[in-house]
Amino acid sequence: MKLYTQTSGVGPDLVLVHGWGLHGGIWERLLPYLEPAFRITRVDLPGHGRSAWNDEDSLSDMAAAVLSVAPPRSDWLGWSLGSLVAIQAAMTAPARIGQLVLLAGTPCFVRKPDWPAAMQPELLDAFAADLQEDYTATLNRFLALQVHGSEDAGTVLRELRARLLEQGEPDSEALLAGLGILRDTDLRDRLSKLEQRILFLTGSRDTLVPAAAGRQAAQLAADARSRVIDGAGHAPFIAGPEEVAAAVRTFLLGGKPLLTGEEGHA
Repeated sequence: MKLYTQTSGVGPDLVLVHGWGLHGGIWERLLPYLEPAFRITRVDLPGHGRSAWNDEDSLSDMAAAVLSVAPPRSDWLGWSLGSLVAIQAAMTAPARIGQLVLLAGTPCFVRKPDWPAAMQPELLDAFAADLQEDYTATLNRFLALQVHGSEDAGTVLRELRARLLEQGEPDSEALLAGLGILRDTDLRDRLSKLEQRILFLTGSRDTLVPAAAGRQAAQLAADARSRVIDGAGHAPFIAGPEEVAAAVRTFLLGGKPLLTGEEGHA
């Protein structure tokens, strides 16, 4: 069964891939700022939103599922878990993907001796264990962690919680698989092999994917840059959709330089 998608806007194709536990409806605040410039395809990941779960428990399976419903040639914007899906898709089908925007994205979500700007793996293990005990409470705790320390935390958390279950509950097996992917995936050594231009877009107050991770990841890629949204947490497109969209449009469509905070290399 194909994944559920929604298409809107006019222009070059842009695929939006959401993060863990959510669905394509999470992009509603961002859409008005992107639809005049892009034809957007929003995808519900397997077992999320209106997409059924068919045991796509590996990152390769998830990327293949999204590729099967994506336009034949498009740019991709992946948020959080969606950033790993986007990187994997670019590795799998480089001719299908033009450019990548990785929003609160990183090639490695957990700390390693040479990668300190990341989460402790025990945190993801704890969420996996807690899912078995109290499904809804665990999801809500993860949402609260996403806004911790950010400006407008209350506004962002209300939006995340309002969107969480509006398309029904995500499949528990899909959630466990997603946590496993976040914990076990390390794509750092693959970034230099990607042909696509990449923008790592992070929030200055993100405690899950610190801004330093975006800067460091950009240095690993062949053609990448990083941009920090001041005051934002893990979901900067909710509190500041206009600023995020401006950075996305400028990077993907060219034109004037990015706003203050850009860092990059060719």
